[in-house]
Amino acid sequence: MTTIYQLEAELLNGLEKKFSDYEGKVLLIVNTASKCGFTPQFAGLEKLYQEFKDKDFEVLGFPCNQFGGQDPASNNEIGLFCQKNYGVSFPMFAKVDVKGPEAHPIFRFLTREVKGVLGTHNIKWNFTKFLVGRDGKVLQRYAPTTKPEALEKDIQTALVS
Repeated sequence: MTTIYQLEAELLNGLEKKFSDYEGKVLLIVNTASKCGFTPQFAGLEKLYQEFKDKDFEVLGFPCNQFGGQDPASNNEIGLFCQKNYGVSFPMFAKVDVKGPEAHPIFRFLTREVKGVLGTHNIKWNFTKFLVGRDGKVLQRYAPTTKPEALEKDIQTALVS
């Protein structure tokens, strides 16, 4: 597999979304959690989405309960929480595993393409972010501690590429 466009994932509402629908767009893919110290990053992610969505940019959120059990709710509850507390309007997908043998193919692809800070492929915590270029290839991986606003320049650069 050479690009993310060959994959698909289930949205929170249960519908399948083909990533080929995102072809030609810049993507920021994030594994999220509703009860994490980094959960307030939803506000920054929504701000980035609002700022760049008209320029072929998408933020895609993937809830995950693998780190400290910090997203135990149902897909419906997660969606309501994100919308009510942070005004999230970007696409949110059904809860997935992002590491281990049951890792979703999206995250197997992302982690294979770009290593983390410690030189490993595994995602270590919630709110790890992946910037994907218009060609479907991973441009950058960001640590959970990297705030969404710190990605603006990289997003702008990717949008003009």
